[in-house]
Amino acid sequence: MYQEPVILASASPRRRELMAWLGVPFRVEPSQIQEGPLQPPFEQAVRQLALHKTREVHSRVGGLVVGADTVVVVDQAVLGKPEDEEQAREYLQRLSGREHLVLTGLAVLSDYREHTETVTTQVRFLRLSEEEIARYVASGEPMDKAGAYGIQD
Repeated sequence: MYQEPVILASASPRRRELMAWLGVPFRVEPSQIQEGPLQPPFEQAVRQLALHKTREVHSRVGGLVVGADTVVVVDQAVLGKPEDEEQAREYLQRLSGREHLVLTGLAVLSDYREHTETVTTQVRFLRLSEEEIARYVASGEPMDKAGAYGIQD
């Protein structure tokens, strides 16, 4: 049994909530990696990004490190975190009434082993009214989420 707390290589509030919900002792050590645009195949790219972040944190602090990265893909384009409210509105309008993919790359790294995988989820949005989009954007919720939304929302 691993005695030290797991290192979460992420500042994401949702990932912290998930670790707490799982009852896993952990501490947060965000990655210092600067994210750039991802290139296809996106399933591989998001997995590699998660591994890159996890390796960076492991090189600084050691231990058992867990990292993840999530992107939204629609029409072979990646929708990351919106830069401003206008971009959040554009993302939500683009997703409205359509199907898209949510890709999460996961990496787990210890001194002895590493594991990576990608989880792909197909999501279908109902048609959103301009009022619904405006209200959601005004809430501030979309601003730190890939594709301008959180599945929990």
